[in-house]
Amino acid sequence: MTSTGELTLILTSERSRTSSAQNVQAAEADAPIDLAALVTSYGPLLFRVAHSILRSRTDSEDVVQDTFVRVLEHRRALPAVRDLRVWLVRIAWNLALDRRRRIRPQQIDDAFAGQLAAHSVPADQALSEARQVANLLAAIERLPKLERQVLLLSAVEELSTAEVAGVIGKSESAARSLLFRARTRLKERTGIDERDRLEHGSRGGRA
Repeated sequence: MTSTGELTLILTSERSRTSSAQNVQAAEADAPIDLAALVTSYGPLLFRVAHSILRSRTDSEDVVQDTFVRVLEHRRALPAVRDLRVWLVRIAWNLALDRRRRIRPQQIDDAFAGQLAAHSVPADQALSEARQVANLLAAIERLPKLERQVLLLSAVEELSTAEVAGVIGKSESAARSLLFRARTRLKERTGIDERDRLEHGSRGGRA
């Protein structure tokens, strides 16, 4: 993933392109923000959130960058944000969803399935694993919208059920119910427990 320093530099350049120096100075005076600290604290989590949908390192990094651009644009509203972590995740989630709509699911899932298949096994076994993952991803795509979203968010280890509920705008009990139904449907349709695959995949190959 792009380093903190590089991302901060990119965001600073973006800010310069979209705002006059006078407006930027006035906004920063009203609501000072430590961008580098935000990137360090939340960047890895936002990357994993985006990657759970996009399954592409490059696209996920772009979403993280765009999320912090939004932070700069709405810095005056930050003092009113009750839960900054959930607010940032919601922005990244929605940006990733928007980007996903412009890409064919099959185009993403074929490559992602290959990434998750073990590379230390014979080629025929790796191919079988890739097909199994591809079938799982296809089954996820066929889930009802909210069930699919809760399932993907739950694969991001750092997010609690309460935070997942906050991102999708539902109660915690509703989120638990949606997750249970999603996992039950997948188990019935594929015989696979998605947690072993998706929790690994949501990291995007990062430690």
